[in-house]
Amino acid sequence: MGHREGMERSARSRVLLVVSLLCCLVLSLGGPNVCTTRSATSASCHECLLTHPQCAWCSQEEFSGSRTVTSRCDFVHNLISRGCKKDFIEGPGSSVTITKNLPLSTKESSSSQTNFIQVAPQKISLSLRPGAAASFKVHVRQVEDYPVDLYYLMDLSLSMKDDLDTIRNLGTKLAAEMKKLTSNFRLGFGTFVDKNMSPYSYTAPKYQNNPCTGYKYFPVCVPSFGFRHLLSLTDKANSFNAEVQKQRVSRNRDAPEGAFDAILQAAVCGDRIGWRKEASHLLLITTDDVPHVALDGKLAGVVQPHDGQCHLNENNEYSASDKLDYPSLALLGDKLSENNINLIFAVTKSHYVLYKNFTALIPGTTAEILDQDSQNIIQLIVSAYNNIRSKVELMVSDSPEDLGLSFTATCQDGVSYPGVKKCGELKIGDTVSFEVSVEARNCHPPGTEHTFTIKPVGFRDTLEVTVTYNCSCSCAQQVETASSKCSSNGTYTCGVCDCDTGFLGARCECGEEEISSDVSQNTCREAEGKTVCNGRGRCLCGLCVCYESEFGIISGSFCQCDDFSCARYKGILCSDTDNPEAAVCIYKTESDCVMRFTYSEESGRSVLRVLKEPECASAPDTLTVLLAVVGSILLIGIVLLAVWKLLVTIHDRREFSRFQSDRSRARYEMASNPLYRPAVSTHNVDEMYNMLSKSYNGTT
Repeated sequence: MGHREGMERSARSRVLLVVSLLCCLVLSLGGPNVCTTRSATSASCHECLLTHPQCAWCSQEEFSGSRTVTSRCDFVHNLISRGCKKDFIEGPGSSVTITKNLPLSTKESSSSQTNFIQVAPQKISLSLRPGAAASFKVHVRQVEDYPVDLYYLMDLSLSMKDDLDTIRNLGTKLAAEMKKLTSNFRLGFGTFVDKNMSPYSYTAPKYQNNPCTGYKYFPVCVPSFGFRHLLSLTDKANSFNAEVQKQRVSRNRDAPEGAFDAILQAAVCGDRIGWRKEASHLLLITTDDVPHVALDGKLAGVVQPHDGQCHLNENNEYSASDKLDYPSLALLGDKLSENNINLIFAVTKSHYVLYKNFTALIPGTTAEILDQDSQNIIQLIVSAYNNIRSKVELMVSDSPEDLGLSFTATCQDGVSYPGVKKCGELKIGDTVSFEVSVEARNCHPPGTEHTFTIKPVGFRDTLEVTVTYNCSCSCAQQVETASSKCSSNGTYTCGVCDCDTGFLGARCECGEEEISSDVSQNTCREAEGKTVCNGRGRCLCGLCVCYESEFGIISGSFCQCDDFSCARYKGILCSDTDNPEAAVCIYKTESDCVMRFTYSEESGRSVLRVLKEPECASAPDTLTVLLAVVGSILLIGIVLLAVWKLLVTIHDRREFSRFQSDRSRARYEMASNPLYRPAVSTHNVDEMYNMLSKSYNGTT
């Protein structure tokens, strides 16, 4: 009997092994993927496209089998291999369409100085599917002999008097120097001090016309003012000199100046300043102190934030000085970028670090050290201009929040720099490129369109990017209500039925009352007496719909297969055809019998060889286990006692050694301690005087 039982157990083990391996083989060949997992097996084409950017939907009518529910959502190659025709596959991707791409200009190619092109392409349309990035390249070249507009904005506070004297003939010298860089140069001029309000300026009646009254070092000056535009951009250098020579310094009370008020007005009052669209815009500001910033206006009761608008009156003076607070750095950055202006801070050495930090917060800004008397102003301007022209940095405006953008710069050295959108150390005429990757994170309703721009900082040239969203299925436009394909109990679209209330099944062929019928339940049993769907699914209209499992995928006509019970070798399924050699695998059956086998592909066939008969584990001996447990406990106890005894012995020896040391120290101290000396002491007078070499006459 024992031999017969052993043979039966061996046979059962072989059958279980083969069934398990076949299930594993099917799963390994098809391969679980994000499109076909139960959590992602979408009920509609639209849901499928949102599952993963590589998922596609098969809208072919006859695609699923009669006893199985085949996922219509899968990778394209899988759908094709399972019989779906390409015409019925819905799998749109992201695409890029260049709608305007004029070539980059060179000095020779420009017939006039109004059509320079420094950015290509100029317009792009993107059709984005969520999760699928679309990439395109932007090329930038700084054209030679590009027109330049320079607006000189000067601090006229009293401490800048020597600087004013230095620049009285600056226009002629600067124009001559800039002619070496461009043949089309224009120069403008404006001045600023601070708000003519307390506590920024002297406002007492005696100071109204002359804030320098009583100041012995410089007794006469003009009243302070916020900003005054004096000369629109012109190519006449003599006009600049003449305007500068008319100026007189002023005096304010506190150290900070109203520089930010003046910068903003010079940036946004383009029609007054005269900025040309086709020119490079440089705004130079010279000062020897720190600026007032946003919220400083509260000191004078000015609490209204700056609106970023132009407020020059008919005299070209800033008229909102007492109404609007100083602008913030963020507002300055936005307005400078909006008007394609490169800001140059020319400041004294003591404040250079502060303004250098500002350049990190305001794109397209540089800072240079100005001599105390502005003697280096021409070299400073030329250096700043060359610095601006030697780098290209991209900026993005109006980008929707649900778009992800990444940049890779390829600079003049030909090396790609992922995550970088800036190139430096360029020469005029160098061409650099940037690869831009755009990814949509969400889907928007059909017809939604967004537009954003990409441009180099300080350039007027822009790339306009229009984005539409491609996450709908073309088959969804063909809808059949009460379709015969759905037993007239549902709506047919994209190859599937959306059943009416009260009906279920792939073709809406079952009513809810039929689901629990015995006939329907029996078709979901693998064999008579077996549980419905092997207890791992529910029976719907005669078909098993398998449950989800946190361990892996449950599949099969009766939910008899899964991908987490298969034998593995070094983490790889034994049925994995990617193994270069046959793997030696171990399989453990339900009856704790172990089988060893190999799996390999030979001549296009799967070959399975059992290496050993099943080895069934016997029950462990109870006495042996009991003795092993008791012995282990005793051994651990003895070891712990020995360690405790060793520690106590070491501690006692240290304490005894310390006691012996204390005793010897006590004997020594007893000999010299006054407490242990006699209370009476005797001294011989003659001996004491002899010791001191003195005479004694016998009297006391």
